[in-house]
Amino acid sequence: MDITIDTTVLPHTDPEASLAFYRDVLGFEVRSDVGQGTMRWITVGPAGQPDTSILLAPPAADPGVTEDERRTITEMMAKGTYGWILLATKDLDGTFDKIQATDAEVIQEPTEQPYGVRDCAFRDPAGNLIRIKEVR
Repeated sequence: MDITIDTTVLPHTDPEASLAFYRDVLGFEVRSDVGQGTMRWITVGPAGQPDTSILLAPPAADPGVTEDERRTITEMMAKGTYGWILLATKDLDGTFDKIQATDAEVIQEPTEQPYGVRDCAFRDPAGNLIRIKEVR
């Protein structure tokens, strides 16, 4: 089999704030932006990696999601337990400093983990956990 990761999905609650975070703070390219208001689907990805994307999507936009499920999703997003992604960089300290200089919520400063990874963590505007590990 020849399988690649094309796109992963993270929810957003404020498309403008999420767009600003991924584009202006992380430096990702905007690949598409469709819809309007809070019902926008925004695809972003790292420059130089056109085959890997993150789709920032309105949570629970599926008509099959019940009101109780929507409420649960909203509560989980507020706690930062609904969506997360692991990114990687060769310059963890420089990346951390750049992101920390914005209004992003720092969850963890660069730390050597007992399982052999050095990483840090932030929350995006929707509460999604963004972990960034150092490539060694």
